[in-house]
Amino acid sequence: MLIELSDAGKRFNREWIFRGIHYRFEPGKKIALTGPNGSGKSTLLQVLAGSMNLSEGNINWTIHQQSIEADRVFKYLSIAAPYLELIEEMTAVEFLNFHRSFKPLLNNISIEEILQIIGLEKASQKQIRYFSSGMKQRIKLAQAIFSDCPLLLLDEPCTNLDENGYILYRHLIDTYTKDKTIIVSSNDVNEYGFCTDKIYVPDHK
Repeated sequence: MLIELSDAGKRFNREWIFRGIHYRFEPGKKIALTGPNGSGKSTLLQVLAGSMNLSEGNINWTIHQQSIEADRVFKYLSIAAPYLELIEEMTAVEFLNFHRSFKPLLNNISIEEILQIIGLEKASQKQIRYFSSGMKQRIKLAQAIFSDCPLLLLDEPCTNLDENGYILYRHLIDTYTKDKTIIVSSNDVNEYGFCTDKIYVPDHK
């Protein structure tokens, strides 16, 4: 998927969160949105996801040279973010099956294999409400990374993860996202160190 921003700006009331961004998010690229907390990284990510409108400028999404309307962009992306909740009454298996009914998973991999990969096979039948915060983050990453979508959006993807969780995160990125466009919102280089391009959001005020 190609995303093009032209003179893009977003404000809340009279305060500009960012302004004057011109950028092409090329297919297959890995791009980091960086800056301190409150600098507008998550807001820009939500604009790129089509879930928030710009205040000025334009954004265009295309795939295979076909334009995509903003209200259809969700079909082509998956996202993991701290502000997106899990359905905690479900077990891990139920949640991934539910998610799969909306977004297909990568070919040749089962839910059982996914849970083994993320180290939650022994908790597969446990309600998510009883998971630790780190286990919940592993499930969030799994539903995003293993979705068969060309665009992967990650907002502070290692929230609540320990050292082993960081290692798992890099393994998932290196192994299962090679052909995806990835945009990471973070101020932690351990979360976006694999990215080849970087946008420092405070430069666009």
